[in-house]
Amino acid sequence: MKIRKALLLLFVVSIFSSISAQDREDVLKPSDGYQWPADQAVLQKLDKWQDLKFGVLMHWGIYSVPGIIESWSICNEDWIRRPEGSVYEDYKKWYFGLSDEFNPVNFNPGQWAEVFSRAGMKYMIFTTKHHDGFCMFDSEYSGYGIANGPFKDNPKKDIAKHVFEAFRNKGFMVGAYFSKPDWHHQGFWNPYYATPNRHPNYDIKKHPDWWQSYVTYTQNQLNELTGGRYGKLDILWLDGGWITGDQVGINDILPYARKVSPGLICVDRTIKGPNENYQTPEQSIPKTQINHPWESCITLTDSWGWVPEGNFKSSRKVIGILAEIVAKGGCLVLGVGPTPEGLIEDKAIAILDEIGEWLSRCGEAIYSTRIAEHYNEGKLWFSKSRDGKTFYAVYALEDGDELPSEISWRVNIPKGKVTVLNTGKTVKPVFKDGKVSIKLPKGLSREPVALKFQE
Repeated sequence: MKIRKALLLLFVVSIFSSISAQDREDVLKPSDGYQWPADQAVLQKLDKWQDLKFGVLMHWGIYSVPGIIESWSICNEDWIRRPEGSVYEDYKKWYFGLSDEFNPVNFNPGQWAEVFSRAGMKYMIFTTKHHDGFCMFDSEYSGYGIANGPFKDNPKKDIAKHVFEAFRNKGFMVGAYFSKPDWHHQGFWNPYYATPNRHPNYDIKKHPDWWQSYVTYTQNQLNELTGGRYGKLDILWLDGGWITGDQVGINDILPYARKVSPGLICVDRTIKGPNENYQTPEQSIPKTQINHPWESCITLTDSWGWVPEGNFKSSRKVIGILAEIVAKGGCLVLGVGPTPEGLIEDKAIAILDEIGEWLSRCGEAIYSTRIAEHYNEGKLWFSKSRDGKTFYAVYALEDGDELPSEISWRVNIPKGKVTVLNTGKTVKPVFKDGKVSIKLPKGLSREPVALKFQE
């Protein structure tokens, strides 16, 4: 029996570690109709957030135990792949039962904060609850969570509290991810009916009492997170756009939340209107610049949570993604999933350290920048300082590319010398036929090149 269970688990891991956002019907792109917040404190917080450029989004929950796709494997939609021959209700029971195995005895939020700080990240978003309903905080309204399983006697059982504190101590902006849908709650997926898809599995007009139980539960949990017990939050990141914030009373919650956390940024993802304070294309980058606040959420591997033997992006790839996003006016939040034991794995740390080392030398071309009118030419991504007096360019070196000896471009022509931020050395540009060229200093590492100059 144990061998059979191990083989099933291995199959599940192999299937779900390969699922990407492209397999889903709801791959997110920037939505139209952005509405600027009326609250001046929110506008000020957004302006500060836009300076940060680079953050981390941590998905961590029972799905981390076997290392499979978060929550979605229990959703009965045709893009989902489960082990062949499995029975849906049996699989769902197995998945929900992972709560009895999740015991992250090495949970070390200080290690997380140190790793991501070294990586040059400036803000964080932590998954307090995903669609499966498993709470990563000590909710008095739910017995289904980290504080009620094998980890219940650990002094750090209120996971979210310790995560937020560790990152605040490192100077991060702190954000809470929260799923509005909750597939474990009987007010959302009632056991009387089958669960055909991600939506409530009943007609809410016919069962208003069921629906109200879910709404009240969700409001209570959001009030727990934003009411002060977890300190001041900078971002409330609401996922699950097939349920709107209005449906769970977010407009009643936010005024009180913003008394505790003035300027709290609300991200009601993909829901056009006043509570989508910034927009969040997922696993993608917009084709052109966007002039309102936005963030691409992109994973370090192919998955949001931890998976064994993940397919990691290189530090060059991440830096190139970051440079493109910044040139188009956005921020990058990079998805990195902790292991089931509660640590950031060594391979992720090595890549993040390379990114951080580059940013320690070239970060001036990333942080606190604003968009330039001419923002791209070939592999060069341009931005400007906030005062508009200084231009920056990042040459995005792809994996497998050799570093060129010379870089040329036709837009944003420098007035004088160009500084190569990688080394701090200056080079003299050569102008010919409406084009500028610079020879790169010898001895540069094979990495993206960041330039600084006056136009």
